Amino acid sequence: MIGALLVALGAAVGAPARYVLDRAVQRRYRAPWGTVTVNVVGSFVLGMLAGATSGANGWQLLVGTGFCGAFTTYSTFAYEAVRRAETGQLRRAALEALAGTTAGVLAAALGWWLAAR
Repeated sequence: MIGALLVALGAAVGAPARYVLDRAVQRRYRAPWGTVTVNVVGSFVLGMLAGATSGANGWQLLVGTGFCGAFTTYSTFAYEAVRRAETGQLRRAALEALAGTTAGVLAAALGWWLAAR
């Protein structure tokens, strides 16, 4: 029961944080950069958490599953790529999907590496 509460608490912070950051980025740039930004930041945070902790614990439930789970959004990322493809921008959709995925993996690896040091 405590685990579910930790996840819910983290999600209650992560979802509005995603909304605020996504909107801030999208005011300046267009889609998909708000989504890419939240996914890269979330990947970095999860990498830091994984590098700093070992095994399942309260921090992983609160920050990893709760906050990062609600903060990042693969479904929106996929949706934006499909929308680009539907408008005939196949090359751009593929490039953005590849760049966003690569950036997320690199951010997680960097976070893990920094936390483990």
